[in-house]
Amino acid sequence: MKSRKILIALSIAAMFLSNGCDGKGSGGTNQTDTGKVKIGFLLKTMQEERYQKDKAAFIKKAESLGAQVVFDSANNNEQTQLANFENMLVQGVKVIVLQPVNTGTAGNMVKKAHDMGVKVIGYDSMLQNGPLDLMVMQDSWAVGKLQAEAMVEWLKKKKGAVKGKVALIMGQPGDSNARTMSQGVYDVLKANPGLELVVEQSHEAWSPEKSRQTAENALVKFNNEIDAFICNNSGLARGVISALNVQGIADSTKVFVAGSDADLANIRYVAEGKQAVEIWKKIDPLAEKAAEVAVALAMNPDKPVADVVKIDKMINNGFQDVPTIVTEVVLITKDNIDSTIVKEGYYTKEQVYAK
Repeated sequence: MKSRKILIALSIAAMFLSNGCDGKGSGGTNQTDTGKVKIGFLLKTMQEERYQKDKAAFIKKAESLGAQVVFDSANNNEQTQLANFENMLVQGVKVIVLQPVNTGTAGNMVKKAHDMGVKVIGYDSMLQNGPLDLMVMQDSWAVGKLQAEAMVEWLKKKKGAVKGKVALIMGQPGDSNARTMSQGVYDVLKANPGLELVVEQSHEAWSPEKSRQTAENALVKFNNEIDAFICNNSGLARGVISALNVQGIADSTKVFVAGSDADLANIRYVAEGKQAVEIWKKIDPLAEKAAEVAVALAMNPDKPVADVVKIDKMINNGFQDVPTIVTEVVLITKDNIDSTIVKEGYYTKEQVYAK
């Protein structure tokens, strides 16, 4: 491990010497040999369909602003992400936009970047108990709240009362995004004492296969009498739908299922009546805003963040109050697919309703 750190340090030092940079974020140049400012974009995974859209929108926006993007993803592997992050530092990026695999330990990567005068912008998932220059995210608590409120309305129509058994299908253990979305659900459950939380399970790597197994076990345990499955993302919801399919109850009039990310398969499930709701976390505004502020910070390395970009709110991550920019989330139902997802060009009618 020590030899690896020495090699990385020597590589970074050589890079700064060759670029004529002092390595402290002041003086020198913050541009590549092509004259373009260089920024990094590091996602935790490309497992979910939505991340292809994040990547494309981010790169397109950054390049339109004259930046060069170094992109990578980590297959939900913490050590892979660390290696990717260190490689971006070696390549001379001035800002890294980071969606952490492990939100509890990612602060250590940020410290490495700060030692090199590189700013780090959190993307989508807020790292905990560590330094961060800026956060760009959707309101994850609002995602869970929207899902649970939709479930409440569904139960009123189905049972005439807000009562029933609920399964909460959560993402990566310890992930701040999963925790915050789940908190939005908990808050609605707490306000409705007729709801019984019978399953509360996290899933390594946000695995749809593991969520299918969780749903299968729950259906057996409760003799198929679970009223609602609220899932932290689209992939987890697909796992649940798969389990419900086997039992012949993948039907939004029988079991409420909520997902989040608006993967095409899930939007089709909503249109078909297999899934009740999906949360559309608008990708383009999120990715484009992250690219915009990354370029702005890279071009103004010596200015305070608040002097360069407009901040929506401050959110404490256990270490500091993090300047945060928040983008929109939308509840998708069978009734509003055409007026939301289709109207705004996220998917075409042919994609959504194709047999």
